[in-house]
Amino acid sequence: MANKHILVVPGDGIGAEVTTVGKQVLGAIAKKFGHEFTYDEALIGHVAIEATGSPLPAETLAKMKAADAVLFGAVGHPKYDNDPSAKVRPEQGLLQMRKELGLYANLRPIKLFDELLGSSSIKPEILRGADILFFRELTGDVYFGKRERLDDGNTAYDTMIYSKYEVERIVRKAFEAARTRSKRLCSVDKANVLESSRLWREVVQAIAPEYPDVTVEHQFIDAAAMLLIKDPKRFDVVVTGNLFGDILTDEASQIAGSMGMLASASVGDSTGVYEPIHGSAHDITGKGVANPLASILSVALMLDISFGMKEESDAVIAAVDAVLKDGYRTRDIADADTASDKLLNTNQMGDQVLSHLA
Repeated sequence: MANKHILVVPGDGIGAEVTTVGKQVLGAIAKKFGHEFTYDEALIGHVAIEATGSPLPAETLAKMKAADAVLFGAVGHPKYDNDPSAKVRPEQGLLQMRKELGLYANLRPIKLFDELLGSSSIKPEILRGADILFFRELTGDVYFGKRERLDDGNTAYDTMIYSKYEVERIVRKAFEAARTRSKRLCSVDKANVLESSRLWREVVQAIAPEYPDVTVEHQFIDAAAMLLIKDPKRFDVVVTGNLFGDILTDEASQIAGSMGMLASASVGDSTGVYEPIHGSAHDITGKGVANPLASILSVALMLDISFGMKEESDAVIAAVDAVLKDGYRTRDIADADTASDKLLNTNQMGDQVLSHLA
């Protein structure tokens, strides 16, 4: 029996809807395997700005640091998308959280459930068997480099910046993961143009001899984006910088059929944060149609990575697989053959997963 304290941070939009289901799955796992999980909640993003004026209140950060893991929803609101001049923005809370918690490694598994082969716009024969683990560096790059407006606001720049140690620590995590899989690592950069990418490649090449059992491949970002669609099975573990990783993993969501299927883990040297990659999706907020499976699969990552509960994690993944095999779908992963009685809302999909776990 293990005692774990989990902070639930729903955030904005559909974050509250999907984390509610994720928390229910945690409760089912605790009951099934004899653990004791305790919970607390905190604000981040637009809802935090509205309540406190800050996108990441000090109270939230303190609760995060005290938790064993964080189950996260999403941040973002159309109000800020339509107002580029806003000085305080929901996404600032996300970036500050990553920096303050030292979450330098974002793990995004892209695993296609066979039942969803028809949900992607890519041909099934191209997709079948695809299983990619992305390591996206999370605390450097243009998101954290110096930025400024010049010439009365008519010129702008953002600095793509990396230090050697930042590259080393994410690359080592990727090498270690590659050792547990098929021993293939692809590093993605733009070393033919960018100086920061040349540093990135130099570091990868310097570390590679420490892992002689891992085959290393280098790809430029533009070629990698093309190959990801053309031949996704050629990739196993992929490591890349913050900006490139952001773009590639969203592209890779189409391999899995929907962004509603993709979980992620943000880890470093302290509390891990587990979240779906789909964002706040205000166009469907409150309609009860959001796909909770990415949040549920984020729970599986939490159980495995932060808690070392591999059996419990596998049970969650098996439950999701069983529900999909039974033909149940939310609308984002439904196709023309989905029967009307198999088309579920957010809570109904959660209930199906819970029934398999029970």
